[in-house]
Amino acid sequence: MSEKKVVLTVEGLKNLEDELENLKTVRRKEVAEKIKEARGQGDLSENAEYDAAKEEQGEIETRIAVLEKMLRNVEVIDSDDVSSDIVSVGCKVKVLDIEYDEEETYFLVGSAEADPLNGKISNESPVGIGLIGHTTGETVVIETPGGEIKYKIIEIQK
Repeated sequence: MSEKKVVLTVEGLKNLEDELENLKTVRRKEVAEKIKEARGQGDLSENAEYDAAKEEQGEIETRIAVLEKMLRNVEVIDSDDVSSDIVSVGCKVKVLDIEYDEEETYFLVGSAEADPLNGKISNESPVGIGLIGHTTGETVVIETPGGEIKYKIIEIQK
């Protein structure tokens, strides 16, 4: 069975690569130093600093493994390949919430770089799935956990 592709924008790919580099070069060394200092305090069986540092080390190594796996299975969406004719990953879409008569703007990204509080929604989210494949002027009805939402697509940008 093949691994699930991780869809990223060019910016998302750079962010993950930067995070991985920071974890490997900076954070690993910081935690190794904490462990070394904690060991110097003597009895490890009752050493809270040592336990905390070892736990932090485990979290860092887990995150490194996750990032490396993601980067092995990445599919980068180049903005040059994104059309402004149809909603797809990598585009910005302005919609009108018909019920509340409010405009909202979403940037469709892969799930790995989704950040709903900053307008970046996943292509796997109900709203992302509901918008993908539609064009400017269309009204879409999207079933979400919070109920049905009707959006009119106002504009699609690269």
